[in-house]
Amino acid sequence: MGRIIFDTATTINGFLADDDHSLAWLFAVDGGADPDDTLLPTGVAIMVEGSHTYEWGLREWDVVAQPGKWQEFYGDRTLFVFSSRELPVPEGADVRFLRGSVAEALPELRAAAGDGDIWVVGGGDLAGQFLDAGALDEIAISVAPVALPSGAPLMPRRVESDRLTLVEVRQVGQFARLVYRVG
Repeated sequence: MGRIIFDTATTINGFLADDDHSLAWLFAVDGGADPDDTLLPTGVAIMVEGSHTYEWGLREWDVVAQPGKWQEFYGDRTLFVFSSRELPVPEGADVRFLRGSVAEALPELRAAAGDGDIWVVGGGDLAGQFLDAGALDEIAISVAPVALPSGAPLMPRRVESDRLTLVEVRQVGQFARLVYRVG
């Protein structure tokens, strides 16, 4: 059984996206639009994201009209999206929608991932639900030199230090990379 990893970029004051759920701030940072390969998790079998993250990607990359762009980020991986709404799917993309709690969906996600890892792409509340379910194994954060006045928080819940063990700190271009094991 693989790990469940929340791997994301954040501002120095802890926001994943601005008030409009946009990641434009990230792509304005040198290296933000084309991240160093060492920042991307390896061994990922499936990806999981919430509806705001999914909808932002649909709009930003216009992948419904240009489905070839889907491959640039997702490749051939299955993407699971937690959403209570019907959303469009780019042609040729393997997107599966989930409703309900993360805890209820875990058996399906783990079966789809097999021995590979599960990458929780975003958002912070979804990652927090994996944490609440006791299923999150690692949090990897790339901190960008940007501050936003408000937006979507990195982890909108209280997490005490006894649950996190710092296992890696390094500089990657303009980003500070922090990796925590979740206990």
